[in-house]
Amino acid sequence: MKALDIPIVPWGPGSQPADEDGALACMNMPEAMAVYAAPSLPEAEEVAHLTAAKAALARVREALAACGENAGASGVDVSHLSPEEQGLVNQVLGEGEVSIKLGGSSPVRIQESVLTGVWRVRRFGADGLCVQDTIEVCDIPAVVAASAEAAATDALQWPDAPPVGAINSPPVLVEVQERARHYRETGDSHVINLTLLPLSPEDEVFLEQMLGQAHADILSRGYGSCRISATALKNAWWVRYYNSQDVMILNTIEIGGVPEVACAAPQDMEDSALRLGEILQWLDGGDACSA
Repeated sequence: MKALDIPIVPWGPGSQPADEDGALACMNMPEAMAVYAAPSLPEAEEVAHLTAAKAALARVREALAACGENAGASGVDVSHLSPEEQGLVNQVLGEGEVSIKLGGSSPVRIQESVLTGVWRVRRFGADGLCVQDTIEVCDIPAVVAASAEAAATDALQWPDAPPVGAINSPPVLVEVQERARHYRETGDSHVINLTLLPLSPEDEVFLEQMLGQAHADILSRGYGSCRISATALKNAWWVRYYNSQDVMILNTIEIGGVPEVACAAPQDMEDSALRLGEILQWLDGGDACSA
């Protein structure tokens, strides 16, 4: 039997097609992923006199242990703390993955801490100065949904005719409006995946014009990012997912409450309670915290 002459192709440079520059065309890999990092903490004797800050953090820990049941919408007010006390609170909480901006006559800025389920909620006056600074323990502050709903309507305002070229967007908008109405009646949520739909540039513009944007913008960072905007229609949220190269990989409209991707899970809040307990023990002179 005649042996087959099979060429051996080495694996490595030259074994794959090259791009125009003569180099291998490789996909850029993600550079980083947001994970919990214990805060750098001062020694107990350095903060022994900061009793108000530690008392506020202890109340946060109690609320976490109850998965937010003891905090409620009022939260733990830290507006009255001195700059030094505020500094300790800031050092312990840090900044987590989710940031929220709420517009309107009284803007609100919300930042999740490094402890999942612990939110820093700052309210501002018309002059741009902070008028209230609270810590809330919950899956997501209630003011987010309230602000989005207050700035939205129950029904879309339809033009006499859609723009030329906007062929596939009108049925999508009808579905969005009907699903939002259905959610308010039954509580059934729904997701419309726009990435899979053949939308023309005119369709995309018409969707933006019709849905508009309410006073709630959410950025959730992690393995890439997720950008959430409340639309001008109640219970309709525009949710866009991006990879670590800031390229959109999924474009959806979610019907329901605040999208779950921005909300803290109960098990994560339980973990945050343990972490904050260790931090407080360290600040009181214990050695439980590895920071």
